[in-house]
Amino acid sequence: MSRVAIVTDSNSGITQKQGKDLGIRVLPMPFYINEELFFEDITLTQEEFYKRLAADADISTSQPSPGDVTDLWDELLESYDEIIHIPMSSGLSSSCETAMMLARDYEGRVFVVDNQRISVTQRRSVLDALMLADKGMTGKQIYDILMREKLEASIYITLDTLKYLKKGGRITPAAAAIGTVLNLKPVLQIQGEKLDAFSKTRGLKSAKKSMLDAVEKDLTQRFAGKEMYLDLAYTCSQEDALQWKREVEARFPGYEIHMDPLSLSVSCHIGFGAVAITCCHKVPELQ
Repeated sequence: MSRVAIVTDSNSGITQKQGKDLGIRVLPMPFYINEELFFEDITLTQEEFYKRLAADADISTSQPSPGDVTDLWDELLESYDEIIHIPMSSGLSSSCETAMMLARDYEGRVFVVDNQRISVTQRRSVLDALMLADKGMTGKQIYDILMREKLEASIYITLDTLKYLKKGGRITPAAAAIGTVLNLKPVLQIQGEKLDAFSKTRGLKSAKKSMLDAVEKDLTQRFAGKEMYLDLAYTCSQEDALQWKREVEARFPGYEIHMDPLSLSVSCHIGFGAVAITCCHKVPELQ
């Protein structure tokens, strides 16, 4: 039986401690804050990140260095036969493309999964990979299953502020000003590679309803008859996050819902105060 190691990055929301407990490896994502290098969950905490963000620090995302990636792979391949590497979506970072290029030198022993996941949906892919490996599947078999499932997920996010969309050039200053005056709360979605607009609503209550309605439509139409996970992510306070979880549980009783802080690579583009909901298909091989 092939021994398969699982590798992901900190965009999955899996902390270094959680990774150790699970028996997987988590590459920390690098950030430059006022030109100083930090690593998520190593030298940069969620609290420190939002403190710097609120102070209008110059924050830019990066990707793990090729040397760090191959050093980790080389270490793992001393004990394992194959590696499943699950980075964040290629539509949101070049780290996936870099890993795919590096894997060509490993003669089929490293499988890089570009299944368009981020945050709690990426976490689900990692857990699926881990369970499939425990069932004795090879790296190629796990890769094929995860790639087959790549578009079987939805993410919806609503923001508290338009400041960071304006800062990133996603909306114009005029649109941001009008939206702020009218208390517009955009809902964004990921239905594949990129973060796109889904709807505009007046106020947080309406934005949440828009997301819940969208997920209900996914569950009853797009994913009708399939077993699904529901998960949540947030950049707001813990109190507001727990309130959001209660609202989701009331709307969708019977689901065991996991919730994590949203990965910082997305957070830096949307700011503090956001809530998100995701649904993704349960892999049939694990049902």
